[in-house]
Amino acid sequence: MFSKITVHRVGNKINGESLTLSQQELQLDEDMTELLGNYFINAFKSEEQFQFYSDSYLVNNPVYSSVSEIFEDKAKFQWESENIAKHLYEAAENPRVQAGELFVVYFEGEVFESADGKSEKTDSIGIFKTEKREGFLKINPQDESFEIERDFGISLSKIDKAALIYNSEKESGYVLSVIDNNKNGDIYYWFEDFLKVKQRDNEYFHTQETLSVYKDFITQKLPEEFEVSKADQADFLNKSINFFKEKEEFKYDDFVKEVLQDDTVIESFSNFKSDYENDMQISISEDFPINNQAVKKQQRHFKSIIKLDKNFHIYIHGDRDKLETGQDDKGKYYRLYFEEEK
Repeated sequence: MFSKITVHRVGNKINGESLTLSQQELQLDEDMTELLGNYFINAFKSEEQFQFYSDSYLVNNPVYSSVSEIFEDKAKFQWESENIAKHLYEAAENPRVQAGELFVVYFEGEVFESADGKSEKTDSIGIFKTEKREGFLKINPQDESFEIERDFGISLSKIDKAALIYNSEKESGYVLSVIDNNKNGDIYYWFEDFLKVKQRDNEYFHTQETLSVYKDFITQKLPEEFEVSKADQADFLNKSINFFKEKEEFKYDDFVKEVLQDDTVIESFSNFKSDYENDMQISISEDFPINNQAVKKQQRHFKSIIKLDKNFHIYIHGDRDKLETGQDDKGKYYRLYFEEEK
């Protein structure tokens, strides 16, 4: 649970809104501490991890510098929380960025997954911003009846923006979990302009990126270079996601031989992958442990659906040989073979 918490009000300077800094930490009772602690920590549900970076030296990253000072000396917590709030205020360069409360929280002994897959306990600093206000009803006794009034407040169901910085691997930019549930027309404000973070080079990253580049290849590049039907594309997508679900480790040579098979197609994919890495300025490993959570997250984008006009959708989950296509005097058709109707 957290041992320190403070809150500041951060407006949008582009819209002429102010920055209001608290001069002292919040003093909460046990019930409120537990309520807010669960609200903050439960926001993080993904294994995706990030790290701070800078175009020059890490110390020039304002948030990195502030959390480093706090980790070294907790007495600087309030002062550095004000610096974090000032930086967030200056980071707003879009009038659509919403004002909100900025919570800075110090957690003791939080558990996280290290780079080698082991669970570790370490202190962490949470930075949370609430932006949306939701309406609710207040019902109060009034004489022999009740009075109902409408009010607005912060929902405890989902936080808008959050970052949890673990006191681990400081030299490479710490280990972070980051979410933004309310981009509101500005996808750079939280990740880039404020935190300046990039995804960590781990098994989650390599699993995610390999599946992403492969899907783009099958749906975009493959039809340009080869004669492939929608059914063939669906088959490629099914084979790839099954490969990742059945294997514990990804080996590039095994993957392309089992899934793509044809040497010309394999060469085309290799070139496409290289171009993708150059464009995105990343390097995707060809040999890594498969992260199951990344597979589950990407699987929702691997829907093998053939849409036929506005009349039919064909969902393909398995054997490509049980699906035939052709054309007669009535038009184009698909022929499906099955053994049992359920």
